[in-house]
Formats: sequence, C-alpha cells, structure tokens
Amino acid sequence: MTLLTARDIRELAADIGLRPTKQKGQNFVIDPNTVRSIVTAAGLEENSNVVEVGPGLGSLTLGLLEAGHSVTAVEIDEVLAQKLPSTVEKFAGDDAPFQLVNADALRVTELPTLQHTTEAAAGTPDAGENQPDALVANLPYNVAVPVLLHFLETFPSLKTVLVMVQLEVAERLAAAPGSRTYGVPSVKAQWYGGVALAGKIGKNVFWPAPNIDSGLVRIDVTRTERDPAVRTRLFALIDAAFAQRRKTLRAALSGWAGGPQQSEDLLTAAGIDPKIRGEALTVADFERLAAVEPSAPVAEDPSP
Repeated sequence: MTLLTARDIRELAADIGLRPTKQKGQNFVIDPNTVRSIVTAAGLEENSNVVEVGPGLGSLTLGLLEAGHSVTAVEIDEVLAQKLPSTVEKFAGDDAPFQLVNADALRVTELPTLQHTTEAAAGTPDAGENQPDALVANLPYNVAVPVLLHFLETFPSLKTVLVMVQLEVAERLAAAPGSRTYGVPSVKAQWYGGVALAGKIGKNVFWPAPNIDSGLVRIDVTRTERDPAVRTRLFALIDAAFAQRRKTLRAALSGWAGGPQQSEDLLTAAGIDPKIRGEALTVADFERLAAVEPSAPVAEDPSP
C-alpha cells in the first residue's frame, strides 16, 4: 500500500475537474507523514471499525486502511464520492475493508454494516455486524462542531474520536473552565468524555494551503448514560448559560428557568453562586444544576 503524495492529489483532482473551494472547506492533506501522524494520534485499537467524515480524495482513508482498520467514509460531494472507491482500489487493493456513504453527515442516522479485515473476522463470530468504534476525520471547518456532536450523539458505540479542525475550534473544544475560550462546544464535547489537544497541523501540508493552522482533538468517550430527555435539558441549559457570556448566571438563565428568581432558586439548590458566570462551571456543575427539579417549567431546546 502507498499513500497519496502531492502529485497524486493534484492528478486525482485533475481527473475529475476539481478546483478546491473555500466554500466547501476543501483543503486536502498532501503529506503522507502527516497522515500517518494523524492515525497514530488517534491511538486506535487494532482492527477498529472507523467512520470517516469528509474523506475528500482519500489521503486519510488510505492511512487508516494502511494501519489495518476498516473504514466507512461519509462524503456529501457526489463527484468526490464517485472517485474515492477507484482510488482506494488502486492504492489499497480491491479487497480493502472500505465502503462509502454518499450523504450529508449531519443527516446520517445509521451506517451500513461495517466489515472487519479478514484476519479479524476469522476469530469474530459477529464480524460484519459491528457499529463504528472510532471517528477519525479531517472535518470541514464550517460544520466541524455540529458534525462532531451529531456523531457523538447518534453513535454511542464510538469509543475514540480524533478530528482535525481549525486550531481555534480545537482549542475551544479542549478549553478548561475559567478560560476565555471555554464555552458551549467545550462543555457539550466534554460531557461525552475526556477532550484534549492531540497536536497542531501547519498550513503547508494542505492543498490548497488554508489561511489558518489546524489542530487535532482527541476525545476518549466515557459517557454511557444517553437519556435523550436528560441531554435535551442539559444542553438547553448550557446554551442559555453562554448566550450572554458577560451576564451572571442568575440573569443568563432567567429565560431558561422561567424568571430571575426561579433561576436563583435553582442555582442555590445546586450549590452554585448565582453571581458567577457560565464559564466558571464544570461539566459536573452543569449536570448538577440540570438535575435540580424546577418549581415551574423551564425552556427546552433540542439543538445539539
């Protein structure tokens, strides 16, 4: 197996008449060593079933296959989706454990049966019936957080996530309470498990080169409780707490709680100072506050 070089990427793009656009967030990794570093940073278990979002021309797809993993790639662009299978066949062989889903990642609610490699399947009675245990992707910058949260919620089988996103977004996802970058994405992602920066990626390994650096974010998923009602109430609370960052929680949560006094009562019952701001709360603090039974109905927002 060989990975795609800068020359390969440009030839593949020329074959399909592709001119990368910023609107679609099309920046393709052209350095095989960077691809291998991304796969290594994911720290996947052997023969993992990986779902990849936005595979593009296949750089990371081939890196994952080279490492012995099975890959289900979700690609929204029809032209790229039509080209990728032949690229995988050419560079990884026609028996590579790969399949493609041509769909909008934000609308994907199930995936076709994932196949392990032949070696893994030999000793696995239920081989071919496995859900994805890892998400590894170079996510389009404009939809990175919504896609990430959608897959974490939709596929509870995920154990490991390694995504490349805009560096600013990566730092926000991994931010700690009290940081100016700590906010809605931080709390929601960290609700699912441990979130950490796993590396920085420079501009020059992409074609075309973006104007900003990228960052790798790794999530070790530990959340097993996925009660939809609990999540809906909690995430609505998180949204409200950061909607007006400069306000105290008493004021910021007024609309969510049904009034400033109700907001103060809930905060006091949860052992939280009503005068502090949302950025001071940990995930555990938000969970404790969301669990307090209100004296009046509170607003709920099902958004991720």
